Amino acid sequence: MHQLLNTTTATRIRTAAIADWPLIEAFHRSCSEQALHRRWGRSQITRRDIERLLHHSSCWIALHAADEVVALGSAGPVSRHPGVFDLGLQVADAHQRRGIGLAVARHAAAHARFQGAHALSVYIEASNLAMLGLVGHLGHSTESREGAHLDVRVPLSATNPTASRPSPRR
Repeated sequence: MHQLLNTTTATRIRTAAIADWPLIEAFHRSCSEQALHRRWGRSQITRRDIERLLHHSSCWIALHAADEVVALGSAGPVSRHPGVFDLGLQVADAHQRRGIGLAVARHAAAHARFQGAHALSVYIEASNLAMLGLVGHLGHSTESREGAHLDVRVPLSATNPTASRPSPRR
C-alpha cells in the first residue's frame, strides 16, 4: 500500500525492504554528516545496519518524484517496555520542513497503534529542536533527560487519529 502525501510534488510512503538498499544508500549519501550522526550516531551507514533495522522494526521510505528516497522511518517494540514502540526518522536535508517527516511519523504511529502499542518513544539529542517540534505535532508528550539526550514519550491516544492505517509489513 502506498500513501500519497499532499506536498507540492508527488511524494509517497511505502514499506521498505532490503531490496531498497541501493535507494537507501543513495539517500544516505545525500544527507549531511551531521544529520546522519544525529540519527545513527555515526556518518557511515551500511547495508547491515539497514538489515538489522528491518529485522527489529517495520520501516518505510518516502519517495519523491522518480523513486528518490527523501525520508526513512521505522517503528518497533522497545525491549523491556511492553507497549512502547521506538520511532526512528531521518529526512533528507533538502526536504526538511515540508511535512514529509511528520507524515512518516504519523504513519509509524498508526502502525504502532495497530500493533497494540500505547506509546511512541523518541530518543534524541536535547538540541534537536526540529525533531522535538515534529514530535510535538504528534500530541502531548513527556520528556526524561538523560545527559545530552531526551527520551520523549508520546501516548498513542494523543497522536493524530486521522493517520491512515499502515501498509502491512513485508
